[in-house]
Amino acid sequence: MRLRFLGKDSKQGDCPTLYATDRGTYLVQGWKIFANDLLMQLTIAEGETVVEVPTELFKHLEKDGLPSGEFRRLGDPLMVLTPEGTYVVQGREVTDPEALEQMTIPDYETVVEVPRAAITALLEEPRAVDLQRRAQPAL
Repeated sequence: MRLRFLGKDSKQGDCPTLYATDRGTYLVQGWKIFANDLLMQLTIAEGETVVEVPTELFKHLEKDGLPSGEFRRLGDPLMVLTPEGTYVVQGREVTDPEALEQMTIPDYETVVEVPRAAITALLEEPRAVDLQRRAQPAL
C-alpha cells in the first residue's frame, strides 16, 4: 500500500497524522484509547480498533480534494465526538508491513484504515440518528 502524507496535528509533541492511500482509503494515526467507559459504548469488530484524534486533523482533507472543517454527521466508520472535543475513529487496524514501515508510530498510538467514501459521507448534512452518536460523559 502506498501512502500520501496529508498532514498532522503536532500539539505538545503529539502526532496524530492523516494519510491517503492508493486503495481509496485514509489511514488515521491517533492515540490508543484505554478509557473503559468510552470503549464500553462502542461495538468493535474483530480486526478493528479505535483511535482518538483532534478534530483539527481533518482540515488536511483539503489536500485530497475534500472540504475541510468539522464533520456534519456521524456514521460508519464510527465517528464519535467526545466531550473533550476530539474524534474517536473506528476502522480496520492497519497491519500491512509496507504501510507501517512508512510511518513513525509511538507506543501510545495506532492506525486505522477507513474508506474514502465513508469519510466523504461524514461531511454531508447530519441526520437525526447521527446526533445520537456522540460519546456520553462518564458519570
